[in-house]
Amino acid sequence: MTLSAPAYDDSNIFAKILRGEIPCHRVFEDEVALAFMDVMPRGDGHTLVIPKVPARGLLDLPSDALAALMPRVQTVAAAVVTAFAAGGFVLQQFNEAVSGQQVFHLHFHILPAFPGVPLRPHTGEMQKPEILKAHAERVRAVLQATAG
Repeated sequence: MTLSAPAYDDSNIFAKILRGEIPCHRVFEDEVALAFMDVMPRGDGHTLVIPKVPARGLLDLPSDALAALMPRVQTVAAAVVTAFAAGGFVLQQFNEAVSGQQVFHLHFHILPAFPGVPLRPHTGEMQKPEILKAHAERVRAVLQATAG
């Protein structure tokens, strides 16, 4: 099931991250998914979860791969909420440019939510690496504490 969209382009930034060509601040990785800090966060703790299977959008991912991916999204979301003592979270996923998708590799945004604190606008401004590193360490610590 696909939209009338161009084919997957393996030169996108997330494909490069998956191949190790571009660094990221990883918080989780297994054979199914990779989760890392968004370099242009709309809030503290903004984390992305991507499948390792090449998929441009949600409708391009085989249903069995989606079924395997979603528990990882859930696990990372719970860790982000705990790590940042958030009151909840926003889960965003865009498909094609008309919807707001900017990187054409399926990805889920996990954005911690706090009372009275609006999400920052997407300005294209990159966060300082040391802040992203510290945020990733917080999420990893929760994941490690809750594992086994």
